[in-house]
Parts: sequence; C-alpha cells; structure tokens
Amino acid sequence: MKNKYIDLVEQTFDFPQEDFSIDDNHTLLFHDVNLMDLIKQYGTPLKFTYLPRISENIKQAKTWFNVAMAKVDYQGNYNYCYCTKSSHFRFVMEEALKNDIHVETSSAFDLEIIKSLHEDGLVTKDQFVICNGFKTEAYLDRISELVNNGFSNCHTILDNKDELEALAPRMKGDFNVGIRIASEEEPKFEFYTSRLGVGYKDIVDFYLNKVKPVKRAKLKMLHFFINTGIKDNAYYWNELHKCLKVYCMLKKECPELNSLNIGGGFPIKRSLKFEYDYEYMAEEIVSQIKLVCEEEGVPEPDIFTEFGSFTVGESGGTIYSVIHQKRQNDRERWNMIDGSFMTTLPDAWAINQRFIMLPVNKWDQNYERILLGGLTCDSDDYYNSEQHVNAIYLPEYGTGEEPLYIGFFNTGAYQESLSGFGGIQHCLIPSPKHIVIDKNAESGDLNTRIFSKEQSHKSMLKILGY
Repeated sequence: MKNKYIDLVEQTFDFPQEDFSIDDNHTLLFHDVNLMDLIKQYGTPLKFTYLPRISENIKQAKTWFNVAMAKVDYQGNYNYCYCTKSSHFRFVMEEALKNDIHVETSSAFDLEIIKSLHEDGLVTKDQFVICNGFKTEAYLDRISELVNNGFSNCHTILDNKDELEALAPRMKGDFNVGIRIASEEEPKFEFYTSRLGVGYKDIVDFYLNKVKPVKRAKLKMLHFFINTGIKDNAYYWNELHKCLKVYCMLKKECPELNSLNIGGGFPIKRSLKFEYDYEYMAEEIVSQIKLVCEEEGVPEPDIFTEFGSFTVGESGGTIYSVIHQKRQNDRERWNMIDGSFMTTLPDAWAINQRFIMLPVNKWDQNYERILLGGLTCDSDDYYNSEQHVNAIYLPEYGTGEEPLYIGFFNTGAYQESLSGFGGIQHCLIPSPKHIVIDKNAESGDLNTRIFSKEQSHKSMLKILGY
C-alpha cells in the first residue's frame, strides 16, 4: 500500500516539476536549492528570496510580448515595468533593473527610492517612471522634483480630474501625463466602478476641457487595470475592448497620445496543479489591440505592463519548524509552527490566499491529515487554504530523529509590506531572519547572505518606547 508522503504527491500532481523536486535523502529542492542546507545554516523561522527567479520571469514576459508583436507585425514597442509596491527591497530592485525594465510607483516615498537608485547609477533619467495612485501634496512635490531634474520619461497618471491643476504649477517646463480609466468591477464586487481613475464616458471630455488647455501637459498614456488580473474570460476581454475604444477616440483628439498601459495581473503559481497559458494570453492581447486600432484607423500604441507579483512573487519562500502537535479531539490534530501566519504571511489570513505548502523533509514517511496553527493567541492564526482541497497532509509528526520542517513558496510579493517589516506585530512575534540567495552566472554556484537577522527584543522594545 502506498501511504508515504511522496506517494501522495506523485499520485495527485505531476511531480517533480521545474521548480520543485526531492533529492536522494527525501528532502525538498526549490530551484535546485537544498532547503535542508539552509535550515542547518540559518535555522527557522526563515524567509528567503531566490533572486534568479526574478530575472527569469522578466525575460519570459518580454519574450512572450515581443514574439507576439512579431507574429502580427505590430508597429509599437513593449515596455516592462516593475510595480514597486509588490516589494520595495533594494535587492529586489537591483535584480529587476538588470533586465532593461522601467518602474511604476504608488506613493511619495517610492520616488525617494528612485532618487537613491539613480544616485547609485542603477536608474537613468531616460527610464520610464510611471507615477500611479492618488497624488498627495508630498507625492506631487516629489514628482515635480523628479521631472524638473531631467527625468524626461516620468509619466504622472492622473487619478482624478483635479490632480493636473495641482501638478501643473509645480512644473518648470513641459511634462508628460497619462489618464487612468476607472474600470467596471466584476458583478461579485461590492461596488460597480473602481475608485481609481476617471470613468470611461468622461475620459475624452476630461482631456478636451481640463488637459488640452494646459499646453505644457503632454498626454502620452492611457492606463487600464482591473483587480482580477489578466484572465481568459469574457469580463477581461470586454473591459479591454472598452478601453481600446476609448484609446482610439482619445487618439483622434490627441495625436501625441502614443502609449497604452494594460497594468499588471499575470498570475503566479499558487498550486502544484497551476496551469496558465502566458504565451497565448500575450498573443491574444497584442492581436486584439492591433485589430481594434486597425478598425478605428489609428496607429498601434506602445504597450506597457506593470507586473508586480509576477516579477517577484515566485522568488520568495518561508520555512517553519513544527514544534508541537496538539490533539484537540478524535479528528483534529494541530501542528504548531514556530511562527505566525498572521504576521509572516498576512494574505493567508486577510484574503485566504493560497500558497504552495510542502514539507521540506521526511517525504519517505507516512502522511496524516492535520491543521496548521500559528504562535499567536488569535483564533484566526491558522492556515487551511492549501492545495489539497482545504485539507492539509504532511508527514506524520514525531517520526524519526529530525524535526518536521514545512515551507510556503511563492510568497515574495506584498507579505513584508503588509505585515510591517521590522515593526510591531501581533503578540510581539518577531520578524524572522531573511536571507538572499543568488547564483553565480559563470559557475552556477549559489551564494547566500543574511539580509536581516531575526528581530530582537531590544529593537522591539525601543519601537514601543521602553
């Protein structure tokens, strides 16, 4: 009878996969990184970022769109932007910027990061900086400072009808702007229209009455994004077509308009059963844009994307030890981890986000059905959104001499920003150690370094005023 954990996985999924495999010791490899070696060197709980995955995803997306454009003889260019709010860490930005990309920002402090990267020669004044989000006074000040200092491709995406009036007096010369479309949300949403941007029906009038009279403002970009991401369904294609119709109407009124920003939304792998035809989606998007533009008699725009989770999500992982098993009744067994889901993987708690969860070791042991609990005293600090249809199976607790280690993978986007990196977290659970993994381009050898140590009680008490 096949009742080992490895048997369960091999019977349920196509395994091993490109990013996951096991070695001769029945331990898990992530992109050929031996996770047990990391645990032995650094301990748990442990967060890590595998930098090569960032560049791999960027290169793949650029290939998909450029090949799609070549197939249909598309006349515009493709520009890959990294959505910085997904992860602001310097090591992420440095890796992403190796790949001839541009950046999209969301707030005033984002632009301080751009200035710092420029001072270090990592960002040039010719790169596109797409300034999205609601523009506070501080954000407007920093945008104008950037443009006035020669960042000629900084595009301020107008989120409402009053932002241009506040922005223009701050600018010394000509400046580029875009307009964000307020997309209509899916029927399941609690509201009909996104709070971000200007309504479809108001775009052309807004340009003619508010933007065009400001001679120094050059409208270059129309921005389109929907919360559900890029999916092959009727809702996405319908919203894209509405956007394209608006672009064509606007282009006829504004000849200098030359760019269409379709935002982000490429999904990342959340399960070992994950399937998504990226190549087809890129080809279909490019084809639809070209088709509508030809029908309307306008030139194809340059296409911009703003991939955040797709850029950095699959580079991240979090590893815990199972430190105890509690049997609360005849059916429920709780494996307690040496960390907190609420503080280290906040999306698992806040939006029931599914991550790939796998044991690091003991794949040759029998498996059992369990629940996973975190260290805080909050009843919501548990994880049960795993790939096995809301049931979690792991090697039996207490077998062998070695503790059971479990890993959550593709956690590289948003989790540190949402949980408050290095700050005060629920029940004063400290932030775990974070390491960065890189690969030598010539030898293929892995290099690891500590980015941040586990948070100490002294640093925590200092924040609290003790």
